[in-house]
Amino acid sequence: MGENYRYDVEILHLLVSPAHAYFGRARDGAADVPTTDADTAEVVAGKGIVGDRFYGKAAHMDAAVTLFAVESLEAIAAELHAGPFDPLLTRRNVVLRGAPLAPLLGQDFVLESGGSAVSLHGGRHAQPCAWMNEMLAPGAHPAMRGRGGIRCRAVTGGVLHRGPAVLVSPVPLDPSQAGEASLLRPSRLP
Repeated sequence: MGENYRYDVEILHLLVSPAHAYFGRARDGAADVPTTDADTAEVVAGKGIVGDRFYGKAAHMDAAVTLFAVESLEAIAAELHAGPFDPLLTRRNVVLRGAPLAPLLGQDFVLESGGSAVSLHGGRHAQPCAWMNEMLAPGAHPAMRGRGGIRCRAVTGGVLHRGPAVLVSPVPLDPSQAGEASLLRPSRLP
């Protein structure tokens, strides 16, 4: 990394779940799967979070760790005149407060917490699924587009800790923009 910018953030939740709760369940309803809001989460380079549904899966290696700014969820709740929403229902691995995430797409950055540092590469937007309309509130799915967080590749391993943390970014971030939607490229789908 060249010049670095350091931001005090807080890791509010570390979701670890061995199975998908929403994927492939259009008719059956959300699955009742074991989900842990952990105090710590072990990250392995190139594989993701130990014990999580994306860990070591070839199709998810470049996007095995999902990050989400709680400010986005708060903004969505305000727009929909609903909530507050449980951040764990979004099924994102790392829910934090204090930084916008979209500027980290295509960037290598570091989360320092509890004396450990984990390097991540911001790969792509974490697109919301239609289940958000059921799990959060009607309209939550379209409201989350552009602010559903980011999917990352674990560049180095380490342990993430819930609580105070530092996000080390190669690009300047404006923490006041953490709840704002980012522009998405137009879809090629009809």
